[in-house]
Amino acid sequence: MSNRLANETSPYLLQHADNPVDWWPWSPEAFAEARERGVPVLLSVGYSSCHWCHVMAGESFEDESSAAYMNDHFVNVKVDREERPDIDAVYMEAVQAATGQGGWPMTVFLTADAEPFYFGTYFPPEPRHGMPSFMQVLEGVRTAWEGRREEVDEVAQKIVRDLAGRQLDYGKAGTPRPEELGQALLGLTREYDAARGGFGGAPKFPPSMVLEFLLRHHARTGSEGALQMAADTCEAMARGGIYDQLGGGFARYSVDREWVVPHFEKMLYDNALLCRVYAHLWRATGSDLARRVALETADFMVRELRTEQGGFASALDADSEDPDSGEHVEGAYYAWTAAQLREVLGDEDGDLAAAYFGVTEEGTFEHGKSVLQLPQDGPVVDAERVEGIKRRLLAARDRRPAPGRDDKVVAAWNGLAVAALAECGAYFERPDLVERATEAADLLVRVHMDGRARLARTSKDGQVGVNAGVLEDYGDVAEGFLALAAVTGEGVWLEFAGFLVDLVLDRFTAEDGSLYDTAHDAEQLIRRPQDPTDTAAPSGWTAAAGALLSYAAHTGSEAHRTAAERALGVVHALGPRAPRFIGHGLSVAEALLDGPREVAVVGHPEDPDRAALHRVALLGTAPGAVVAVGLPRAADGSGGEFPLLAERTLVRDLPTAYVCRHFVCTRPTTDPAELGEQLGTVRP
Repeated sequence: MSNRLANETSPYLLQHADNPVDWWPWSPEAFAEARERGVPVLLSVGYSSCHWCHVMAGESFEDESSAAYMNDHFVNVKVDREERPDIDAVYMEAVQAATGQGGWPMTVFLTADAEPFYFGTYFPPEPRHGMPSFMQVLEGVRTAWEGRREEVDEVAQKIVRDLAGRQLDYGKAGTPRPEELGQALLGLTREYDAARGGFGGAPKFPPSMVLEFLLRHHARTGSEGALQMAADTCEAMARGGIYDQLGGGFARYSVDREWVVPHFEKMLYDNALLCRVYAHLWRATGSDLARRVALETADFMVRELRTEQGGFASALDADSEDPDSGEHVEGAYYAWTAAQLREVLGDEDGDLAAAYFGVTEEGTFEHGKSVLQLPQDGPVVDAERVEGIKRRLLAARDRRPAPGRDDKVVAAWNGLAVAALAECGAYFERPDLVERATEAADLLVRVHMDGRARLARTSKDGQVGVNAGVLEDYGDVAEGFLALAAVTGEGVWLEFAGFLVDLVLDRFTAEDGSLYDTAHDAEQLIRRPQDPTDTAAPSGWTAAAGALLSYAAHTGSEAHRTAAERALGVVHALGPRAPRFIGHGLSVAEALLDGPREVAVVGHPEDPDRAALHRVALLGTAPGAVVAVGLPRAADGSGGEFPLLAERTLVRDLPTAYVCRHFVCTRPTTDPAELGEQLGTVRP
């Protein structure tokens, strides 16, 4: 027997290819092997930039005695949760139901029929903090398997029955109404941390989708409280250690309530979502801080996550080699001592940098080191001098051993990046960012999409992966294409989005309008995953609802509109009860209640007056407004690539904008100021 991961494309699986464990990838052959040998399956699920996954690997999977025991008594299967979110979702649901908590690494013991019977996450090499050691768990599972097999089978079958009973029928719940969104806002207000921004306690995650809802709610209703919560949270995060003050971009979460010490991994999805939120905050308020953070985050994604093929890599690790100790530790790349600042900058600028970035002699992190912040009470410093200090520190940091990068390209997360970069490029007059968005979208079409417009979940080095796309891939990629169509005026992206949302209707939708995470013809697991909650990124359910709604607004398709409304039944059900975990759904519901508005801008491409109208259309704060721009169309009904442009003609031979919603259109205008009024905040 041998480790079978060497030929996999997942960077996470390849990290385990040299373990003494006889790992299998998830495959029918692995379960056939377990059946033939009469042993259980040990399923280990993690991802490349997961700190505790690395810790458990070093402690147990690289340990010869642990590996020998695993090989003798189990068939060991490794799964990258980012490649197979369906497998992760099914077994994580079981872990959470059994233990009340979840996380990664996830450790699940299965029968040869893939039925789970014992669960956990990280297990230490020795018993500690009330946790058994990994070896104790292995021995206990083996003893139960060999001595109480009937009991094990009964437990496994009961778990599968319980999971099957969790079928969701939110498609019957009805579309969300203004009252539910008001209740959601009230619920968020109760959980809001007024002193520090954000929601709840430690660990504190950046609530990107909730912030988007708050901005849209303010735009629709004029709620100043919603805008204030969004603006204050964005400022608190941007000033905290969760934001990279030198290189831009956000870490995964803060271990404390104050945003000081992050868990240092940087994920593409977080940065794409937050880049867009800060751009939308700038659009709503004109905040200089929001503009700076949006652009720095966009530049971070392009500089550090862009691959040679034009896509965007999944993540940067939390850990890297400490240049002083030579050990692999969390945060080594990002943290500083006051002495290190003086060494790079000299005493005067070093002391100034320490005060400006909140670096103390005792440290705010570990081993006397500090994570750079922007304290509210820091010194007032000339902006040019600060930029010079940041450049010198960034150059010094670049000489440190860099964190590892997970180079696989995930379709869904690249869709989010396309939307963020396209809009940032348009808002801030950075055509290079629009180009990067277009290149990533092109990669998704060329590499991830087959001849039937079906998406593959991942690619690496330009080679498509073997795993089928899941619902979030279809929803987020369609969203990216729709944003790119609005910015570039290239209707081909609307056409590609249409292919994807049609597949959502055909392959992911139940008769009652609820949505599944996997296609009807996907690999059959013990349960067909179906999770509508928005956690780290939009759920497939709400992402698809948003794309369906926007596509319907572009095309007038009743089928897509109805599907979006039925899918948003989940917001009707969950919005008032759990608003923090349905943020993207709430945002889409705001667009539904507002229309969404349909904006058509016609004129000749070289005419600066058309460009001015187009810019105002993109900068309108009306929730979820869709924008089409192109040449004026003849009265024969043809609209070219954008149906919204059909029969749109020039007024007085000038570039003209048309705004419609709820089957009613306002007066066509040639005046950017009047268009802005038509797309701005609507007071109740």
